[in-house]
Amino acid sequence: MQNSEVFILAIESSCDDTAAAVLHNDKVLSNVVANQLIHNQYGGVVPELASRAHQQNIVPVIDAALRKANVQKEQLSAIAFTQGPGLMGSLLVGGSFSKSLSLALDIPLIAVNHMHAHILAHFIDEEGYDKPEFPFLALTISGGHTQIVKVNSFFDMEIIGETTDDAVGEAFDKSAKILGLPYPGGPLIDKYAQLGNPKAFAFTKPKVPGLDFSFSGLKTAILYFIQKEKQKNPNFIEENLNDICASIQYTIIEILMDKLKLAVKETGITQIAIGGGVSANSGIRARLKENKHGWKTFIPKFEYTTDNAAMIGIVGYQKYLSNHFETSAVVSKARIQF
Repeated sequence: MQNSEVFILAIESSCDDTAAAVLHNDKVLSNVVANQLIHNQYGGVVPELASRAHQQNIVPVIDAALRKANVQKEQLSAIAFTQGPGLMGSLLVGGSFSKSLSLALDIPLIAVNHMHAHILAHFIDEEGYDKPEFPFLALTISGGHTQIVKVNSFFDMEIIGETTDDAVGEAFDKSAKILGLPYPGGPLIDKYAQLGNPKAFAFTKPKVPGLDFSFSGLKTAILYFIQKEKQKNPNFIEENLNDICASIQYTIIEILMDKLKLAVKETGITQIAIGGGVSANSGIRARLKENKHGWKTFIPKFEYTTDNAAMIGIVGYQKYLSNHFETSAVVSKARIQF
């Protein structure tokens, strides 16, 4: 379906952020996100609280997105929503609202895989940002996923490496918890790492065959290291926080880069794109920008790294062009086939 005036309303509610965006073709007119601060006191996302907060936020967030874009509901061409993966209760709020609105407006409904969206966010028309050419390798790194994906086209993707246990975002957050830092701890490790010596403390990198990852062993090694050092010096964390964070971050980045180098060697593909919440990490972004390996790297605009609806909208736009629509019988899925 070719149309020069395609307006997509996109809705994202897979975890603890309620988001809505309006796209005109592949250009973002608005991208509104409501964060849920209630989870901070619990040290992690509480699913039931998340779904309740989505119910409170979804109407005001969508209203704000439409107003900011200066688009009327009647102008919309389709509704795109996150079908999965994610927290079931959260997904149901966005999915149910999207179905209802598409029926009320009598416009197509488009289901989007959240992980595809992290990858395809690179195809948003954004000044100063290049778009990768197919095929390319995508490193998707978030609180729930760590994957290397071979991307052949918009809807032809193959996972060639993934974590066998914890995701990289969990490794950051759990390490931060060991250090006594508040949730979410990943950004704090990044902040303190910039002030420390990345080679102050050495942590063993896990030996995992092929392109797969493992972070649970690293987390355990960090825990035992901190316990041992605190026995010698109860103030060890306070006195060495910057160096500890820098060393943890350096080790995690090395693990990611080693697997990327192997993926490039095995596939011959030298275009590398990153996506997902952890791609906001300054150390990872800086390491890719160094470009020591002759790769062409694609780093998304900061606002498209964490969960947002603009990335859902760009997938929705591509699916709209290929008439890839759903009926109201479509169901949300906590786990979804990649």
